[in-house]
Amino acid sequence: MAEQTIYLDTVEPMDIFGVQNEKFDAIKNFFPKLKLIARGNEIITIGSQKEIDNFGIQFQKILSHAQRYHGISKQQIHDILSNFETNESLYGNENPNNQIFFYGNDGKPIKARTPNQKKMVTLCVENDLLFAVGPAGTGKTYTAVALAVKALKDKAVQRIILCRPAVEAEEKLGFLPGDLREKLNPYLQPLYDALQDMLQPKKLQELIDTNVIQIAPLAYMRGRTLNNAFVILDEAQNATLNQLKMFLTRMGEHAKFIVTGDITQIDLPDRSKSGLEKTISLLEKKKGIATIQFNEKDIVRHRLVSTIIAAFDKEQKK
Repeated sequence: MAEQTIYLDTVEPMDIFGVQNEKFDAIKNFFPKLKLIARGNEIITIGSQKEIDNFGIQFQKILSHAQRYHGISKQQIHDILSNFETNESLYGNENPNNQIFFYGNDGKPIKARTPNQKKMVTLCVENDLLFAVGPAGTGKTYTAVALAVKALKDKAVQRIILCRPAVEAEEKLGFLPGDLREKLNPYLQPLYDALQDMLQPKKLQELIDTNVIQIAPLAYMRGRTLNNAFVILDEAQNATLNQLKMFLTRMGEHAKFIVTGDITQIDLPDRSKSGLEKTISLLEKKKGIATIQFNEKDIVRHRLVSTIIAAFDKEQKK
């Protein structure tokens, strides 16, 4: 009998083991002649040297996939160990616009789905400041958060900063109980929703607790210099011109900024105070800055959302 230890130094052990070792158990099913033990960031293999060597070759394919896509699902483990590793659905198209960013919770592939989402990926690579504007449900915020998480996983940035103006949507919510964080959570919940889709709850909480991921209202950006960061301002149609100037001038070295908004859903008491359109017109065609306009064809929510938006747009034009 031989024994060998494999160290998971290049991946998150949870990505390989899964919740309650469900992924690891799936791996074990393919190697009944080996005794496999998961311990911390190690896998201990016990059996014949031939079986151990074979496991090492097969397991390297799993590691390579997990490194490339920052995760792996139970089904993908099955496909790899069943010799389906060349399947395009497993590795994705080599076109960078079509590539999977990474795998989120439950093995969900996180990727750009519509032509403008794919264009957003390209423009983000080519520019340090990107404006993404368009109607609700087009995936502007989700794609921006996915790009930020990918940059963090790739170690292209050291932190992610997500912010929104704390503006009520034509409702007066009155006094909200709780501490400051609890009062602000309703405004910032859409950003949490996207992150919860992409990161394991324990890992997400760890990144928030250590300030690697920061979620804050726009007002909290004043006075900061944001270096080595991926920064997203969501719902920017609810920011004034002065607020947008304040936000954009926070950009530090090695930073990426994405500003998302929908100019048809301004919630400011005085709609004319919205500074998003003016800011875009001031900065258009400047080197290193790009704008992408989403439309109804990019909507990825329920099929009725497109119908609803078209009906309201028609009424507003009247």
